[in-house]
Parts: sequence; C-alpha cells; structure tokens
Amino acid sequence: MNWYLDVLHNYIGFNGRARRTEYWMFIVVNMVFIFVLGVIDRLTGWRLVGACGVLTTVYGVLIFLPWWAVQFRRLHDTDRSAWWWLLLIIPVVGWIIIILFNCQRGTEGENRYGPDPLEAPPPRRRFSAR
Repeated sequence: MNWYLDVLHNYIGFNGRARRTEYWMFIVVNMVFIFVLGVIDRLTGWRLVGACGVLTTVYGVLIFLPWWAVQFRRLHDTDRSAWWWLLLIIPVVGWIIIILFNCQRGTEGENRYGPDPLEAPPPRRRFSAR
C-alpha cells in the first residue's frame, strides 16, 4: 500500500525514474480498487451511460494524472522517452509493447533521466503498519 501512496504523493512528478515494483504495485492496487468500486456500483445501481458506474468513473478521473506520471517515470527507468507512451494508440500491439517495456528491468546506473532508483536509498515511508 505504501507504493501506491507514494505514487499518489508524487502525482505530478513526471521527471525521474520509477522502479518496476512501484509501477506494478500501483497498477495492482488500482485494479483491486476498480473491482471493488465496480461491485459497489452494481449493487447500488449507480450506473452512467453504458456499463460505467459512478464510483469507478470518479475514481478513474482522479487517478488518471498519477497513472500518467508513474507510466512516464517507468519509461524513463528503461531509458526511453515518454513519447513511447503514444504506442498505446495502436490497439493490442502497442499495448503489448508497453507492457513489455514495463516488465523490463531498468537501466543500471544513472541514465539521462536521473539516478538508478535501485541504488538510491529507499523512500522514507510516511505510513507504516505499526
């Protein structure tokens, strides 16, 4: 959960690099939240046009900018420009390529986007399970 909260805290941080763990934990927590909100939308009957529910739509709008930011930082970690994100315009093939980029290990050492997040000290956690 701390990885998710760190991404939300850095919601306009388009510079720098994001580790695979940071990116994928953010995505997994988002999927869980969307599933739960979708169930609540179905149970309460809060539907917009089509299959979209009110809660999932509001959550999607709120999480859109942090998702972009972490995606850009993830591409930076693999030493790619954020312009590669435009591959998502290409159905299926572009999506697969972006998923493969997100699964790759980041470049070792410093690259043009900043220091290696694996070598840097881990971010100080503000939220603990104590």
